[in-house]
Amino acid sequence: MAASVKQTSYHRKSALTAGISLIIMALAAFFSYGLVHGSLVVQGDAGTTFNNLVSSTHLFQAEIFGWIIIAITDILVAWAFYVFLQSVNKSLSLLGAWLRLIYTAILGMAILCLIIVMLLSRQANYLSSFTIEQTQALMMLFLDAFESIWSIGLIIFGGHLMVVGYLACKSDRIPKVFGVLLLLAAIGYMAIHLSKSFLPQYDEAISILNLIFTVPMIAGELGFGIWLLFRGGMKPLLDSAQ
Repeated sequence: MAASVKQTSYHRKSALTAGISLIIMALAAFFSYGLVHGSLVVQGDAGTTFNNLVSSTHLFQAEIFGWIIIAITDILVAWAFYVFLQSVNKSLSLLGAWLRLIYTAILGMAILCLIIVMLLSRQANYLSSFTIEQTQALMMLFLDAFESIWSIGLIIFGGHLMVVGYLACKSDRIPKVFGVLLLLAAIGYMAIHLSKSFLPQYDEAISILNLIFTVPMIAGELGFGIWLLFRGGMKPLLDSAQ
């Protein structure tokens, strides 16, 4: 009995860790990508983007800090999901954790591109050998590299959500709606970012895919995170480890 209570408490802590981390991640992503990145970076306009970044150095630094927070919370979620879902299937839960950690490592490489952009925007002495046009071109190159590397990472992230969604559907203590939403989100991430990486010429089709999968991609993991925060691990486990 004491062991069961201890196990339930452990799973409750992992659920709280995942829920809090996912909410922090969502807020950081909204700030860094939705607000700052979207306002500073003008696709196809190197001059305007350069001027925006030079005049808003602290804001761009805040964006990078937000991405670092996202990477840290991704690691926490990978651990928390593994602990919370291992009673359903330990091997698949471990696979899901590794897929998220691989995605986080790829995201880290993408963040490095933003750090290089930040250095270019400082117009330091060691950049004096470059013309302003060359500096702007380099900046746009690394901004495009950030998007491309992150997009490849999101394909792996879709695989992670596929595993988590499957385990959520198999569990008898997680509402099935979250499993379905996570599976739909997984399909959305993989379809959209495989298309972006390998079929970028079909931008209209990619836009349609974005519209179709926006709701499950937002509601899937965030909704699951809110459920984990308030309800996850609050009753004894009914699943048997496999």
